[in-house]
Amino acid sequence: MPEPGSKKYDTRRARLRKEAERSGISDQDAGAVAKDALRQEPEGRSAGPRTDRGRGPEGERPENE
Repeated sequence: MPEPGSKKYDTRRARLRKEAERSGISDQDAGAVAKDALRQEPEGRSAGPRTDRGRGPEGERPENE
């Protein structure tokens, strides 16, 4: 699942919302349906640091990582 607020998240949510509207769900409920569908998708990568630099100074990094 993309992180909320990211462009991928917004794009995916818009597509799911449009699909819901086409299947007969009202506009007001389509947003909730799309949001719930995104919550149920399996998590992709964690939201943690993506590079060694993101983990902080080398001397201050936890030993187990």
